[in-house]
Amino acid sequence: MAEVIVVADEVGGALADGAGIVALETSVIGQGLAPPRSAECVRRMSRAIRDQGAVPAWIGAIDGRLVVGLEASQLDRFCEPGAATKVARRDLPTGLASGALGATTVSATIWAAAAAGIRVTATGGIGGVHLGDDPDVSADLLELARTPGLLVCSGPKSIVDPVATSERLEELGVAIVGYGTDRLPFFLVGAAAVELEHRADSPAEVAAMLEASLALGTSSTVVVANPVPAAFAMDAGEVAAAVEEAQRLADEEGALGKARTPFLLATLAELTQGRSLEANLALLEDNAGVAGQVAAALAART
Repeated sequence: MAEVIVVADEVGGALADGAGIVALETSVIGQGLAPPRSAECVRRMSRAIRDQGAVPAWIGAIDGRLVVGLEASQLDRFCEPGAATKVARRDLPTGLASGALGATTVSATIWAAAAAGIRVTATGGIGGVHLGDDPDVSADLLELARTPGLLVCSGPKSIVDPVATSERLEELGVAIVGYGTDRLPFFLVGAAAVELEHRADSPAEVAAMLEASLALGTSSTVVVANPVPAAFAMDAGEVAAAVEEAQRLADEEGALGKARTPFLLATLAELTQGRSLEANLALLEDNAGVAGQVAAALAART
């Protein structure tokens, strides 16, 4: 299979010119958000990155190729309900061999970005150690431990255990840097009860950390945790209660494996009368903007 990873012309030109680039996952529009909000997410995140002088590089599997820098017409396909399968890094070989439309998760996206030479990625929240007596652990965590680069996110998704997730990342050697905060952002909630050892307050500081990580050859991703914009931050107690009810409904419906996270997020939106959805879109856009700033700052340093 020649040219299994295809880099789009705009992204390839930006790489050749040393310009700032931000990689983006497609699972957020393929499974996380329903139309028309999925298309809105594409517009808002792409614009936030371009406003900072960087190039957005949406990543997804199409017709047996992993495309880095999807065009608008290709992204429309991912926004169609049920059109794309959810593809983690482990699923890339089988997904590409099948030729199916594959929406990349965080783990697949940071892997593809690193393979293409892109150092900065943006997303909403990362997976983690799930709640429960026999908790599932997201593939995101291991991939963050073995893939060099930088990920801007709003911490762990609200459906996982933030304390256990941060401890697992520490165990795996993944640095978490609070962006303008000393506590771990918790997706829809401004912060969890987890103190962070590392903090950065500017794109230049973050870019310097990424440069140092790459120079050291640590082979892990620097996680930059950016809080949800204050105007959209939700009450921790309300979110916890909604998550508990969503977990109950997921168990009742038998939503397991890859289907569980999309089910939980959709149920959260229903239980919070859409406020979690608005917060999600706001933090996705804000994270994209911060990542664009960091990518531009990194380009200016090299």
